Amino acid sequence: MEKSFLAFIENSIKKNWDLDALTDYKGATLQYKDVARKIEKLHILLAESGIKPGDKVAICGRNSSHWGVAFLAILTYGAVAVPILHEFKADNVHNIVNHSEARLLFVGDVVWEALNEAEMPNLEGIILMTDFTLLVSRSERLNYAREHLNEMFGKKFPRNFRREHVTYRRDNPEELAIINYTSGTTSASKGVMLPYRVLWSNTQFAFEVLTLKPGDRVVSMLPMAHMYGLAFEFLYEVSCGVHIYFLTRMPSPKIIAQAFAEVKPNIVIAVPLIIEKIIKKNVLPKLETLKMKVLMKLPVINEKIKSAVREHMIQGFGGNFYQVIVGGAAFNQEVEKLLKDIDFPYTVGYGMTECGPIIGYSDWKVFKQGSCGKAAPRMEVKIDSPDPENIVGEILTRGDNVMIGYYKNPEATAQVLDADGWLHTGDLGVIDAEGNITIKGRSKNMLLGPSGQNIYPEEIEDKLNNMPFVAESIVIQQKDNKLAALVYPDFDQTYSQGLSDADIEAAMEENRVTLNTQLPAYSQIARIKVYPEEFEKTPKKSIKRFLYQDIK
Repeated sequence: MEKSFLAFIENSIKKNWDLDALTDYKGATLQYKDVARKIEKLHILLAESGIKPGDKVAICGRNSSHWGVAFLAILTYGAVAVPILHEFKADNVHNIVNHSEARLLFVGDVVWEALNEAEMPNLEGIILMTDFTLLVSRSERLNYAREHLNEMFGKKFPRNFRREHVTYRRDNPEELAIINYTSGTTSASKGVMLPYRVLWSNTQFAFEVLTLKPGDRVVSMLPMAHMYGLAFEFLYEVSCGVHIYFLTRMPSPKIIAQAFAEVKPNIVIAVPLIIEKIIKKNVLPKLETLKMKVLMKLPVINEKIKSAVREHMIQGFGGNFYQVIVGGAAFNQEVEKLLKDIDFPYTVGYGMTECGPIIGYSDWKVFKQGSCGKAAPRMEVKIDSPDPENIVGEILTRGDNVMIGYYKNPEATAQVLDADGWLHTGDLGVIDAEGNITIKGRSKNMLLGPSGQNIYPEEIEDKLNNMPFVAESIVIQQKDNKLAALVYPDFDQTYSQGLSDADIEAAMEENRVTLNTQLPAYSQIARIKVYPEEFEKTPKKSIKRFLYQDIK
């Protein structure tokens, strides 16, 4: 078997030449042949402007067809792609461009407004992704290439560009493909070096376990500069001949619901926050009524109701998908229990940027509730613990999906990659006899109780987030070692019920008392403080905990 990732791309473009490939939702559509033509033009632009194989090319903007085209052009040309999350602040983007030694930057129009080219002195050019025009050029060769691009393309392909012209280089498994800078929730971002074997192995994994075929449809909601979205809402789909719809704006639950209804995707890939918002806003309120609670307890009606709720939810995601895959962060246990109760086709995967991203996965039909699947093909997982089934330890993994290391940072690499090739994930968990992995929290977030007990704040937050008027929360340890919770209330709900600030405070105190009845003495919450605005989040929608370590 040829283990070439770029062969997947080349073969798919040729095979699916006349099929729709990339659509900006509510905008234009490119077919696979259009994607190939644009890639070819960008190859000419890169070559004529003096970019060499192995040079770094950065890309920063919202998801769009042209983001996808630029990314594929960079890899098939032989350059190294540096995808940068468009949510990063301008100085982060400047730092990443400089640290990665990128020679060119493809940029989206919204991102560009905040950037300052003077802060990126080593770039030779900045190219606008919407139409590939030059925003900044510090190179005569680049200017000339851009001005004469159509003419050069015409000379190269005098009798039209056809599928037999598509021949991409073959990648070497250990050759560097991507430097992906992590969101850096606790410290400065690190550049994860992913070789082609990681892209091949993750795409091959998707071919082995997922069910898409040419002409199927997918809605892309996750940022493509993040490995989860890039691997499973773009690279696999392109390799498969799928039609991808990009939600180019910030995907609110309303826009997502509308896109699902129109596109009717064949698979749904999402982070828990998106699923939870759709369920909390559209489904739970209908189940929370007293009459519904009574009916849910009656066995015969119960099955009918469950079936109706399941159907209602399946329609909410377009009604045409095999399963919903959730990943990127912890899933709320109450929401997950509801999904399992109604036999909803969902599964939870486990991964990290350093594995590009997949580590654990199971199909929804065999998925164990509360877990995040079993070790993926070509991956091993073990728990660093004397009794991995019962005693929580750090999750270690190794295999084809593991990165080479962090770019220009051997110290950070040595901290996570050991001599035997095991990647120390920083996640804590257990693994059962069947190999199901259950995550208990991040080792960085773990708190120590008064007598050395391990406290996982995520587990307390999970309970608190299901209580009245709580939108989201963080549990922290104060200087006196007591635990406190910061809560951002669900203000839509409090205002609709006419609650004053004092009422909200009283409701939170009631929540605290109720919560403590469910917790062991060493992990009880001493106080709750109401926080007036949403917590800052990483692109994966995890709260940036390091910003909230002190309660005034």
